[in-house]
Amino acid sequence: MNTTKKLFIILGPTASGKTALSIQLAKELNTEIISCDSRQFYKELKIGAAPPSKEQLQKTKHHFIKHLSIKDNYNTGQYEEDAIKKISSLFKTYDNLILVGGSGLYIDAICNGIDYIPQTPQKIRDRINNEFTEKGITWLQEKVKKIDIDFYQLSDTSNPQRLKRCLEVYQNTGEKLSSFYKKEKIKRDFKIIKIGISIEREKLYNRINQRVDQMIKNGLIDEAKKLFQYQKLNALKTVGYKELFDFFDNKTDLETAVEEIKKNSRRLAKRQITWFKRDKQINWFMINKEDEIIKFILES
Repeated sequence: MNTTKKLFIILGPTASGKTALSIQLAKELNTEIISCDSRQFYKELKIGAAPPSKEQLQKTKHHFIKHLSIKDNYNTGQYEEDAIKKISSLFKTYDNLILVGGSGLYIDAICNGIDYIPQTPQKIRDRINNEFTEKGITWLQEKVKKIDIDFYQLSDTSNPQRLKRCLEVYQNTGEKLSSFYKKEKIKRDFKIIKIGISIEREKLYNRINQRVDQMIKNGLIDEAKKLFQYQKLNALKTVGYKELFDFFDNKTDLETAVEEIKKNSRRLAKRQITWFKRDKQINWFMINKEDEIIKFILES
């Protein structure tokens, strides 16, 4: 391991202030930022995925922000390959890099690697699709919860595509999808230091609610309307869009849809916190303790 090269991972739940902190740290270290937020990969999700603003992107060079289209098929394995290549390239220039995000499985892929996941035969996929059509989302959620609680706790459980993928892998290999992230851990040739942002639950929920209100003011409804025709794509089966698609489908009213976005965002944050709390390698700091974090980084 090259201990002179350090990757600082800034992680925490959605709306905890990771973006602003990572930019401050990148400026302090005179380095660049690798994004590890799977929603922010897609260039069409300008509002609902809460990517860094144009001003923030101008302050510090970011990678893996808005580099894909919602029509692109992209998975954790591809991200690991692309991100490690980028990290290796940037380490030729910098001794320190910042990786920031809340996508636990993607962070794990960077830290530990990911095993090859065999392709699922079409007959298994068809069988699961047919059962899902017949029995619905609740059936699918219960199946996944039973076979792979780790995957279930982190995933957006209202996204049938991700849940079906978990079930496909299990029925094809007999292995949990989450186990492919936890087999032989790859030893990276750089030091990894994880920094978690902690925030009181009530304060976090208030920030989430306020951010959703701001997204609505910024034009999230119009953005979702333009994407409505693509609602079956995996990238759009996510919080902030699927709730508005229900509104456009006349399944609910606008006020209810907005409240559902807030509720589902809070649920996502809760799952992220549960996932990260199990990682004993994370160094936790309360929000707004930038000076303590900078001191910790400089001494690491």
